[in-house]
Amino acid sequence: MIELPTYSGETAIFGLGRSGLSAVAALVAAGNRVVAWDDAEAPRAQAAELGADIRDLTQDFGVAQRLIVSPGVPLTHPAPHKVIAAARAANADIWGDMDLFADAAANAVMQDAVTLIGITGTNGKSTTAALVAHMLEMAGRKTFLGGNIGTPVLELPLQEHAVYVLELSSYQLDLNRRFAADIGVWLNLSPDHLDRHGDMAGYAAAKAQLFADGKAAQARIVCIDDAYGHALAEKLRQDGLPLTTLGAQNADLIYLTNAFQTGGENLSLIDCAALPGAHNAQNAAAAYAVGRALGLSQKQIMAAFQSFAGMAHRLQVIDEYETVKFVNDSKATNVEATRHALAAFDNIYWIAGGRAKADADGQVGLDMLRPYFSNVRGAYLIGEAAQAFAEALADNVPISISGTMDKAVADAAMQAKSDHLDAPVVLLSPACASFDQYDDFEARGAAFVAATADWISSDREMAMNAEGTR
Repeated sequence: MIELPTYSGETAIFGLGRSGLSAVAALVAAGNRVVAWDDAEAPRAQAAELGADIRDLTQDFGVAQRLIVSPGVPLTHPAPHKVIAAARAANADIWGDMDLFADAAANAVMQDAVTLIGITGTNGKSTTAALVAHMLEMAGRKTFLGGNIGTPVLELPLQEHAVYVLELSSYQLDLNRRFAADIGVWLNLSPDHLDRHGDMAGYAAAKAQLFADGKAAQARIVCIDDAYGHALAEKLRQDGLPLTTLGAQNADLIYLTNAFQTGGENLSLIDCAALPGAHNAQNAAAAYAVGRALGLSQKQIMAAFQSFAGMAHRLQVIDEYETVKFVNDSKATNVEATRHALAAFDNIYWIAGGRAKADADGQVGLDMLRPYFSNVRGAYLIGEAAQAFAEALADNVPISISGTMDKAVADAAMQAKSDHLDAPVVLLSPACASFDQYDDFEARGAAFVAATADWISSDREMAMNAEGTR
């Protein structure tokens, strides 16, 4: 746990998930007066055990001088949360845990003794962050990975000469005013979290906080494929700070399918088993730019890419049975993420559905997937969106409304096995949030893994029984 300064007055914390409880622990350990609240009783009890006073901040904000708020609490849309309104009325500062991390580094006089890498984007940021951390570890750098992935920043140790690779969500960046990365990475922007940010302009503005006021001065790495990334890069050029662009064309680093180009040289990713498809080539190109900015050689970087094992729930091959490959892409919680998955394979038996997200026009549509329907041999639909997805897909691919994960896996796997096509893939890539049937995308992915294991075991047993009766 990092060491925070002792602030004047009272510090309020609203939202006691893992990061909120980490903030309570760190603040109390530094001698701060902390008051905390969460709608759920269990985390309130945990906060009290850590030394916080418990008070419903939405009813009685009191005289707190600052509010540390969970990233999920709305600041503006669809309306400011009651605790945000209360904090503003009390003229309290509103911070996130990244602001506390910045203060911890300043308190330890380590701003110049560590390297901070911030990675954001709608899709690919977790894989890119993990890939960058792996690359640096393989190069012998002391590296810590955290933020929106894995360990909350306040639970990371603060050590001199370490590199901190931090995945940053739009929610975290929307709150951030004090944290400044040395290297900033912007991967892409497509419709997501619009209920929180109001529209694409608001979403883009939150992400762009990564570079605001001269932040990320050591290196800015920006993908220019979408209009927002292109506009951001043009704006950042005016600062005169180091800028590297990524893109499918007309960029410093050009990514292809299973390769990327730099300085006219083509770097193949064919031997990088965990980085299939053009979207992972984009992730790899971004990681390459980070590595070069930190002085790593091309040989070091490419060797790390080859040994990268990938991440759970992100185009993760979980099993191969007879000719059928089973791929868990539960992290594909929006249509854009699923677009990449459908582009990565042929002969796909696609499991999709859940709680659908609206696009920039407020619509729930699958039109951007249309160029890849030729790769899909069947769609097996689950969750709230099953009927709407069935209507959208009916004229394009064979449809089965399976309803549950167990049935979808069984339906898809049986069809994949019986069709006898080359390299069939049973792919979970939902294009939806998970909250209709599961607590989170990890739980959904775990259900897919379990259902796959059950189906394989059952099919093996049936095959053995059939063999025994001959």
